[in-house]
Amino acid sequence: MEYFAHLSKDKKLKKLIETHEPIIVEKRKDVLFYLCASIMSQQLSAKVAESIKNRFLALYDNRIPTPEEVLETPFETLRSIGLSNAKANYVQNVSRFALEQGMDYQTLHDMEDEEIIKYLTQIKGVGRWTVEMLMMFALGREDVFAIDDWGVQNAMIHLYNLDREDKKAYREALLKISKKWSPYRTYACMHLWRWKKNSPATESQAISKKKR
Repeated sequence: MEYFAHLSKDKKLKKLIETHEPIIVEKRKDVLFYLCASIMSQQLSAKVAESIKNRFLALYDNRIPTPEEVLETPFETLRSIGLSNAKANYVQNVSRFALEQGMDYQTLHDMEDEEIIKYLTQIKGVGRWTVEMLMMFALGREDVFAIDDWGVQNAMIHLYNLDREDKKAYREALLKISKKWSPYRTYACMHLWRWKKNSPATESQAISKKKR
């Protein structure tokens, strides 16, 4: 575990990660589906999100569809699996972008983190947090800090006794602490999620399960 020695320099984080199994940051090729599944899962319980993703895959004989197939799917069919109007539109936006601009694994692999964020947030319905989750759970980037993630924030508040009252000072404190974790900030976030048991990794696990 290369990351363990580095993160263990932070004594508070060391105590936390010593109680967990090692973490592996994986790479996946199905970027389009990951992004669509992430949008489908937003603001839903894991159980409901999993059900909608299963219905989505069922539309394509339980396989990951191509962007062309998603765009050819009638809007009302997408709505019928439990997607809101906005989410159905966003899924189509992602598929259209994949066709017109390119979103294959290699295209994104060759970009720097901030390039990827700038590139994909052009898509209506895709924000910075969603792209950060993509970089962590699909592109295998090891040094991503999801500063706006509530799970990460809540864990750091408890672990480092932070105060949210002064928003500017609070954000600066988050960044200052996380800077010490670089180049393994993704691992730190994952351990924080495990500690507080509110990890978005459930989404990644569900996608991985579908591929097997």
